[in-house]
Amino acid sequence: MMKRNLILSAVLALSVSWILAAQYSWGTPQESSLVSQTFTVENMTCAACPITVRKAMSRVDGVHSVKVNFEAKTVTATFDPALTETATIAEASTAVGFPAQVRGEAP
Repeated sequence: MMKRNLILSAVLALSVSWILAAQYSWGTPQESSLVSQTFTVENMTCAACPITVRKAMSRVDGVHSVKVNFEAKTVTATFDPALTETATIAEASTAVGFPAQVRGEAP
């Protein structure tokens, strides 16, 4: 009886771990589905500005990473286009006081 319970417990634990691993891997965007977009953010003037912009853009659902180049006044966001779009990412920066626009677009 004890041996049977031990085997059942092991099978149950293994099944649960497989299910959790599958959910985690299905819920994470695949690198190939991610898109990068560069934004221009002209009014970054101090050391705190890039931090504020990065945090605001990173909070948008679907954004995978945000890299700010303070000297060039640009921000490159890598995101899942199935979850968000460039306008939403730009709006997040604009909402915290740093208007952003897709690089190359006219204001």
